[in-house]
Amino acid sequence: MHCPKCGWEQEDGKVDCARCGIIFAKMVVSPPRAIPPATRRAPVRESLWSNHAKDWLLTTEESVNPFHFAGRVLVFLLLVIWGWRFITTPLDTNYTGDSFLHLVNLPFHEAGHLLFMPFGRFMTILGGSLGQILMPLVCLGTFLIKTRDPFGGSVALWWTAENFMDVAPYINDARAMDLILLGGFTGKEVDAHDWNNLLTMLGWLQYDHSLAKLAYGIGTVLMLLALLWGAMLLTRQYRRLDW
Repeated sequence: MHCPKCGWEQEDGKVDCARCGIIFAKMVVSPPRAIPPATRRAPVRESLWSNHAKDWLLTTEESVNPFHFAGRVLVFLLLVIWGWRFITTPLDTNYTGDSFLHLVNLPFHEAGHLLFMPFGRFMTILGGSLGQILMPLVCLGTFLIKTRDPFGGSVALWWTAENFMDVAPYINDARAMDLILLGGFTGKEVDAHDWNNLLTMLGWLQYDHSLAKLAYGIGTVLMLLALLWGAMLLTRQYRRLDW
């Protein structure tokens, strides 16, 4: 046998160790406690996710150019002021539909109808609203994956949020059809409009106001997240300014 303390080899049946003198009966050797695999791996996995999130969302140059930083601050302040107007103005006023950005979103809306045309009538109609929401999402992916510019990504997320708000009055008008459409007519004067047709096909026309509020709410949450993201990036960049 071998002494569990010093490892000295000796005859079996000994009461104490001939080398170190330890009494074997008083020495309790506890087996190593097994740690479940999930418990062992969770901190590592959490750390990996945290590191990936920082790499993709909070990447900052080692040395930030003051002029670039000043430009980003100006853009951020514009988004804060404009975003506050979007968030605090009631949906019924159609403030988003009357804004300059509505004209920017409109070509992507019309292109969406053509893009989704191969997928049937329902998707062709829905494609207009999808197109104007997907375009800023494509920009978001490009900023994060290709150019590794998270501040540009925060601006693209803000634009995505604004498009949800831009679609909301259109949904809200599904039954009333009072909005002036691209051709200068209301939905009553032509063959309805996108969201009247969509909700009629789904049998959800009575939920137009609720769905509009949901779209506006999603836009509000995304816009606040975009502004928070931008503020975090500017704070990190300020600490690395190359004065």
